Amino acid sequence: MADTTWPAEQLVADAQRGDVASITALVEGSHPNVRRFARSLCATPEDAEDAEDAAQEALIILYRKIGTLRASGALASWMFRIVRNECLRRARTMRPHAPLPDTAVSSAEDVVLERIEAGRVAAAVAALPAEQRRVLIMRDIQGHSGRTTAQELGLSTAAMKSRLHRARASVQQSLRATPRPTTGDTP
Repeated sequence: MADTTWPAEQLVADAQRGDVASITALVEGSHPNVRRFARSLCATPEDAEDAEDAAQEALIILYRKIGTLRASGALASWMFRIVRNECLRRARTMRPHAPLPDTAVSSAEDVVLERIEAGRVAAAVAALPAEQRRVLIMRDIQGHSGRTTAQELGLSTAAMKSRLHRARASVQQSLRATPRPTTGDTP
């Protein structure tokens, strides 16, 4: 199984200061996570190539703009937003080559709505306090066990569970407060 941990904050800080070797290591170390984000946000079996393209574009943005990242601990949420935005951009620019039957149009609309929903979730996760966001990303996005998450973050299992509960509740509250798009709302 591939390593799914994010690069260390010191590496991110060095990359932010412009160290070329650190930027290169950061891009390489982030690649598995970025690919996973792209596959979950913009890939259906039919458009896996779009997911790969979105991941590559996100890594290029990371390489070019790492200096604009405000906090080294926010790399995962920043990359999640970049991938989400790239997937949404690709969805907006999708042009069918031939007229689609009604069922295919409905399926395309469903895919776009799912992507928009993923964007809402990503925004809610990005808005969490850093401590809650780290726990949520490790448990629910990266799929680490509770024990591993607690150990990696230097927390007791009870503290990790408490933060995870607060993070999930905050995301749910945020999603309830943000209206869901309907078919008529899509571009």
